[in-house]
Amino acid sequence: MNEKALLSYAKLWKLMIDKNINKTQLKEMANISTNAVAKMSKNEPVSLDTLSKICFVLECGIGDVIEITFDKYNDSGGNYDDNEEVL
Repeated sequence: MNEKALLSYAKLWKLMIDKNINKTQLKEMANISTNAVAKMSKNEPVSLDTLSKICFVLECGIGDVIEITFDKYNDSGGNYDDNEEVL
């Protein structure tokens, strides 16, 4: 049995809407790359340095930006378990 980490930046996008900030503004404010923003748009991993810059400019914690869930699946058939753990 293995676990597959799934990332979601939905909390970040909601926070940005609440603060009336778009992705270009976030990129400039946090001094992060266009590539980092593109990765987050696809729920792909980015560096902790990138996340800390975002948290600093948005004055929030890392849990306000990213959510990580773990899907458990079986090596033999790739079947997923119903038990999902959320952090």
